[in-house]
Amino acid sequence: MNATVSAEFDIDARMAEVVGDRPRIAPVSNEEMDKGARALVDEVRASAGAGPAVDVPEYMRTMSKHPGIFRCQMEMGTVIFRGEIPPRERELAVLRCGWLCRAPFEWGEHVDIAKRYGVTDEEVERTTVGSSAPGWSEHEAAIVRGVEELIGNKTVSDETWATLAKSWNEQQLIEFPMMVGQYVATAFVQNTLRIRLAEDNPGLSYR
Repeated sequence: MNATVSAEFDIDARMAEVVGDRPRIAPVSNEEMDKGARALVDEVRASAGAGPAVDVPEYMRTMSKHPGIFRCQMEMGTVIFRGEIPPRERELAVLRCGWLCRAPFEWGEHVDIAKRYGVTDEEVERTTVGSSAPGWSEHEAAIVRGVEELIGNKTVSDETWATLAKSWNEQQLIEFPMMVGQYVATAFVQNTLRIRLAEDNPGLSYR
């Protein structure tokens, strides 16, 4: 992996730093969410294989305070979930993003989503180790390594690109760095706003 991204950290200390205190911006209530915002939430949930939200997650109720960014984020999320990269491969990348960004909310949510698309408990654990871990196929290792390179060096190496290009078409290759950027940006926001974890999200300890 290029540059200076470390995947080793104290989980408890990181959880205390990012989600141990109250949120920096309070979410609106479910009743304060307008119909357009709720429709965007339900659309992105549908693209992820989930039904309409009875109780809109706090993260989305917080982001709805900035309608322009909220709409763009929800629309991009829908495009990515309905994108050209197969869901299982997308989730391997997202898990590596969440781990390298030390993002409790993103990591925990996507452990569940990844398992929905066939990622095993062992593979979830393996994404915490990274592309050097034994057990990946050549293509899977390139996906995980590509995330490491993008976060660490802000580009994908020729070697990794060539491996990905063996299996992915041009649309998928274009989508990949955009997808990684979307989830890094999401982790930045969730970490910075100190978004509280849902009751069924243990955060970075989740496997």
